[in-house]
Amino acid sequence: MHRFFIACAKGLEELLHEELQAYELPYLKQTFAGCYIDASLEQAYRIVMWSRLASRMLLQLGEHEPSSLDDIKLTLTQFNWQSVFSNNETFIVDFSGGNDDIRHTQFGAQLVKDCIVDYFRNKGLARPNIEKEQPDIRIAVRLHKGKLVWSLDFSGDGMHKRGYRTEQGAAPLRETLAAAILIRSGIKTELEKPQPAIFDPFCGSGTLLIEAAMMASDHAPGLGRGHWGFLRWKGHDTAAWHSVLDEAEERFKVGKAAFKGIIKGSDSSGRMISIARSNASRVLLNNVIEWEERDATDLEAPAESGLLVTNPPYGERLGEVVETLLLYQRFGQTLKENFHNWQLAILAGDEQLLKRLRLRSHKKYSLLNGAIPVTLALYDLTKEQPDFTESKSNDLLNRLKKNYSKLRKWADKEELDCWRVYDADIPEYNAAIDIYGDYLVVQEYAAPKTVPDGVANDRLWFMLETLSEALPFDESNIVLKRRQRQSGRQQYEKRSQESKVLTVHEYGARFEVNLTDYLDTGLFMDHRLVRKELLDKCNELDVLNLFAYTCTASVQAARSGAKRVVSVDMSNTYLKWGERNFELNNLRGDYDFIQADCFSWMREQRGNQAFDVIFLDPPTFSNSKRMTGTLDIQRDHVGLIKTAANLLHEDGVILFSNNRKKFKIDVEGLEKAGFEVNDQTQASIPEDFKRHKGIHHYFIISRAH
Repeated sequence: MHRFFIACAKGLEELLHEELQAYELPYLKQTFAGCYIDASLEQAYRIVMWSRLASRMLLQLGEHEPSSLDDIKLTLTQFNWQSVFSNNETFIVDFSGGNDDIRHTQFGAQLVKDCIVDYFRNKGLARPNIEKEQPDIRIAVRLHKGKLVWSLDFSGDGMHKRGYRTEQGAAPLRETLAAAILIRSGIKTELEKPQPAIFDPFCGSGTLLIEAAMMASDHAPGLGRGHWGFLRWKGHDTAAWHSVLDEAEERFKVGKAAFKGIIKGSDSSGRMISIARSNASRVLLNNVIEWEERDATDLEAPAESGLLVTNPPYGERLGEVVETLLLYQRFGQTLKENFHNWQLAILAGDEQLLKRLRLRSHKKYSLLNGAIPVTLALYDLTKEQPDFTESKSNDLLNRLKKNYSKLRKWADKEELDCWRVYDADIPEYNAAIDIYGDYLVVQEYAAPKTVPDGVANDRLWFMLETLSEALPFDESNIVLKRRQRQSGRQQYEKRSQESKVLTVHEYGARFEVNLTDYLDTGLFMDHRLVRKELLDKCNELDVLNLFAYTCTASVQAARSGAKRVVSVDMSNTYLKWGERNFELNNLRGDYDFIQADCFSWMREQRGNQAFDVIFLDPPTFSNSKRMTGTLDIQRDHVGLIKTAANLLHEDGVILFSNNRKKFKIDVEGLEKAGFEVNDQTQASIPEDFKRHKGIHHYFIISRAH
C-alpha cells in the first residue's frame, strides 16, 4: 500500500470524498483541499485515470520533523532518491509552506533541488538535469507546522488537463469544476439510462458539455492524456497501467456506441462554437454533441424535459455590467416561457445576477472558478414558480423620465452633449448618472454604513434595470463605476484594461473623455460655468491653471484669446491628455504644459513671471509622493492662495474652487492677508447640478484696494 494525497479545488472536498469511496480503499480521510488515501498501485492508476474532480495526485515518499535547516539538508541528501528516479531523468521541485529558516518557496525549492543533486553526486553519479516545462519527475515538498513531507507528483500535471482543450474563451471554466457542477446538478458519474437531454445555451468553448458527454459515454477523464508523473518513476508497473488504460479504452468504445441521449450547446459567438466543436473532436465526442450558433435569449427547449446547465457571462469588465444584467433578465424570461419541465443549473459570479432571472432556486452551492467566488443555483421548473413582479414603486422611473425631458431641452439650448441627468435625487438610489454623447455613465456612491451591502446592491441593480426602460440609451453604452471612498491618488489610478474614449462638446469646445479607464472621465462637468467664465473674460490676458488635470479650463481660456496659458500638474498622463484637448480645438500659440508640484513650482517662479488670471482648483487632499508634505485644502487654503498671489498682477484675480463638501473659506484670514473674497458658488453651479448641495465651492479672490 502507498499513502497518497489527492488534491482538489477548495469547496470540492466532499464530492471528491464521495467519488473515492467507490474504490473501497483501506484508508480514506477528507481534509482541507483534498483527501488522504492508502491505495495499491492498481487502485492509484484507476483513480488517476478516472477521477473527474481531483486536481493533482501526490505519492508520499517520506516525512520528517526537522529541528534545523541543516537537519532538512541532511535528511533530504540521505534519502534514497535512486529508488525514485535515475540521474538520466529530468526533474523539477515544487515547494510550499515554510518556517523561520525557509521564508520563500523559491528558496525552499532550490534547497531541495540542491539536496537531490548532492545525493547523486555523493553516489559518484552525474547530476540529473532540471527541466521546467515537462520534467520526467516532479517532486512536491511541503513544510507545514514543523513537518516536512516530500512526494512524487504522481499525476505530473494538473488533472484538469484532459487533453482536449487547446483553445478556450476569455473566461474558461476549469474541467474539474465543470464536472463538479454536473454532479451537483444531479448527474451521476456514469449517466443512467435513459439519459436526460443536456443543454448549455452559453456553451463557450464547450467544457461543460464535453465533460457531460464524457460521463455519458463512459469516457475516462485521463484517457486523452499523454504525460503522467509516474511514467519515469522507478516503482511504475507498466503492465498494471496498460491494463487500466486498455480497460478505459474498451469502456469508452462500448459507452459511446450505447449513447442515445441529446447533448446540445449553443452560443452567440460563431468563433466559440468552432472552438467547442474542435475541442470535442479531440476526445472523439463531436458526433455526440450538437452545436449551434444562437442567442441565449431566443431559445426553444431541445426536448420536453432535461437538464439545462450553463455558465453565463459574469460582466466583470467595465462597460459589460449593464448588458449582463439585462441579459440575465431576458434569459430568465426565456426559461420561464420555454423550459417548463426542465431542471436548471446556473453558475453565476454574483447573487444579484441570479435574482434578475426571477426564478426561485431550491439549492445553492458556493464554489470557486479559479480565484473568483461563484454560486451554483439549482432550479426545478417542473414545479410552479412564484410571481416575482417587481414590488418597488415607479418613483425612480418617473424621476429619470422627468429629469431627462426637462434637462434635454436645456442641454440642447446650451449646445451641450455632456450633462448630469440624475444625482441621488432619491436617497435610496445613491448614484450619479451622467450623459456623454450616446453614453450613460453610472457612478455609484458608497452606501451609508447603516445600509447592508445586500440592500445597497439590490437597489443598484434595480436602478440599472430601470435605466434601460426610462432613458433612450443602448444598454451596451451604459457604463457602471463602483464609486467607493478613495484615498490619496486612488482616484487617478487606472481602473480598466479597456478604453472607451470619445469627444464631447461644451460651449463650442471639444474635450476628450475616457469613460472606462479611470474613476473620473477627464471632465469635471460641475465646473462648466467656471470654464465659461474663462471663455468669456480672458481675451489678451495671461492665464495660469494650477492643478490643471486635463487642462479643460486652459482650453477655454485659450479659446477666449488669452495671450498666454500655462498649465501645471504633477501628472504627465493628464498633461498629455490636456495637449490632446488643445489639438482637438486647433489651438496653437503660447501654451505651456509643465509637469511639477504646484507648490514647488510657484515658489521657484516668484519674481520671474506674473499672470492676470490664476485658476486654482486643488484636490481636497493629496499625499502624493511627488510633492513635499501633504495637502489638506481646509487646512492649507489660505497659504495656497497667498503663494499663488505672488504670481498675480496687482489687479489680477484668483479663481479658487474646490470640491470639499463642508468647506469653509477663511474670509477673516484672507482679509488680514490683504485679499477680498467674492463667493460665487451658487452662481457657478450649472442647472444639471443644482440638486446636489455642496458639489463645489467657488470664489473670486483679488487684492483689497
